[in-house]
Amino acid sequence: MTEQEVLVRVEDLIKHFPVARDAVGRRRPGHIRAVDGISFEIYRGETLGLVGESGCGKSTAGRTILQLYRPTGGRVIFRGKDLTELKGRELRGVRPHMQMVFQDPYASLNPRMTVGQLISEPLLVHTRQSRAERQRRVRELLELVGLDPDLDRRYPHEFSGGQRQRIGVARALALNPEFIICDEPISALDVSVQAQVVNLLEDLQERFGLTYLFIAHDLSMVRHICTRVAVMYLGKLMELGPREAVYNRPLHPYTRALLSAVPVPDPDLEAEREPALLTGDVPSPADPPSGCFFRTRCSLAADICRAEVPAFREVRPGHYAACHFVPMEGW
Repeated sequence: MTEQEVLVRVEDLIKHFPVARDAVGRRRPGHIRAVDGISFEIYRGETLGLVGESGCGKSTAGRTILQLYRPTGGRVIFRGKDLTELKGRELRGVRPHMQMVFQDPYASLNPRMTVGQLISEPLLVHTRQSRAERQRRVRELLELVGLDPDLDRRYPHEFSGGQRQRIGVARALALNPEFIICDEPISALDVSVQAQVVNLLEDLQERFGLTYLFIAHDLSMVRHICTRVAVMYLGKLMELGPREAVYNRPLHPYTRALLSAVPVPDPDLEAEREPALLTGDVPSPADPPSGCFFRTRCSLAADICRAEVPAFREVRPGHYAACHFVPMEGW
């Protein structure tokens, strides 16, 4: 087996947002530690799933990788270039190769622009194509995502949520990117439409050799579409590994808790399962706990968890976890 080619390498990525006041308006300067030192690689042609609770920093991580948010620290290596060091024209030259499909298909499309204008905008900015060439490309992209090319003069409000997300996918594909970040692309859609969008993403990946970072809440969908899974909590990675290893033999107690919350369609199996319930609320990213960030909700927490930050280490081949107590018997 040949070694997989790394397309994106994230090294100790940090994104902190400064705050001047606390939740009740008192002056208290500090930082929201949205992303707090994460490292991983994305291989060419794969789909890496990024999961975790709301507010854990998944979307911020995706936007920081694409430099929509400039990082506080760390590096993002894409096609051999450190994106964090690029500015202006240099960064603009890399952008056609990496795109994003946003979560809300209602908010991510300008309501004052027609579908044709929305999809052709990247072509207008990054290429020198004529108007006729751009129109041909728009029709080609609409057909590619399963929409009628003759609808290019309509406005976003004339489409359903699933159709709008297809328009968002078409816009992301306009410049033939290699890497696409899908930021919860199905969470705002009806269940009946979610599978259609996911199948579209899979078909496009197979056809064009795309590489995805798939950010999601739905662990069942992540298991379906992703080849590897990364689990994030309070700005840090708790676990990273091959899909089946993470789902069948999770190393981190937080991953076990997330998986136990996924319902099983078999009532007999559901009755036999022992849920790994979490206590308490997620701590504030402005004032995270000492040591292991997860210790305040973990049933395994001990004195070492308070004193030391667990290393994100390789426990099994290709399977990483940040916990003082792995591997454990039976995990």
